Amino acid sequence: MKLNSDISILGFEHPYEEADLVVFGAPFDGTVSYRPGSRFGPSAIRNESFGIETYSPYQNADLTDIKGCDAGDLPLPFGDTRAALDMIHDFTKDILSDGKKPLMLGGEHLVTLPAVEAVLSKYPDLCIIHLDAHTDLREDYLGIKLSHATVIRRVWEKLGDKRIWQFGIRSGEKYEFEWARDHTFLTPFSLDGIQKALEVINKRPVYLTIDLDVLDPSVFPGTGTPEHGGVTFKEFMTFMMQLQGQNIVGADLVELAPHYDMSGISTAAACKILREVALVVAKP
Repeated sequence: MKLNSDISILGFEHPYEEADLVVFGAPFDGTVSYRPGSRFGPSAIRNESFGIETYSPYQNADLTDIKGCDAGDLPLPFGDTRAALDMIHDFTKDILSDGKKPLMLGGEHLVTLPAVEAVLSKYPDLCIIHLDAHTDLREDYLGIKLSHATVIRRVWEKLGDKRIWQFGIRSGEKYEFEWARDHTFLTPFSLDGIQKALEVINKRPVYLTIDLDVLDPSVFPGTGTPEHGGVTFKEFMTFMMQLQGQNIVGADLVELAPHYDMSGISTAAACKILREVALVVAKP
């Protein structure tokens, strides 16, 4: 099932039929609240992936050890949010129906919502691990309920209380932080506490959503809404290593906006993070 790309991300070159893990792009940024451009994230990752190795010295594992497929980018309609979300939902559902795991590349963070809805239909006891600079818990943004500033609130409406663990959060409205005390598990400023979270989650299936602006702008300037005070790449990798062996049934990386970083280090970081996430998700 190849969409609309002539090249594949390095290490994700198996045919769809043989793959256990399917990477696909969701190039949509129609509701961004500050700087657009994350719709170019998937293609930038695809083009720059050849600058890294398939081998991870962090995990002593190689992308060639797993069966990964790059399905390309969804041809999402520009200007029609609902239609774009429906396409993401349907494609994610097809991947799951075929017995494979989805790994989506955004795009803005709203693309997480339809992917979670599809995963939730297969795994009713789903939990969410959410890395981000922002709470994303607004009831609406400028009167709009479907926004990258409201995405985790919309996810909560599907899952209910205390099934979402948020890490690295350092920006949001006061009421969002107050609301989170009763409805999610929110860890501000850092990635601390993941082991305690995993003890509570236990064997339940997990969807992992990573807004790349969880990284500090000194590490990752190429994003639409940069927030200082973020985590380092080393802190991120320490967090990821603790997810090894968990029941992760789907994941996404969102909010790379490559044109705001002419050095290319943000895209390079996104490629490396994709490799590490794929290896963690692909392991049983």
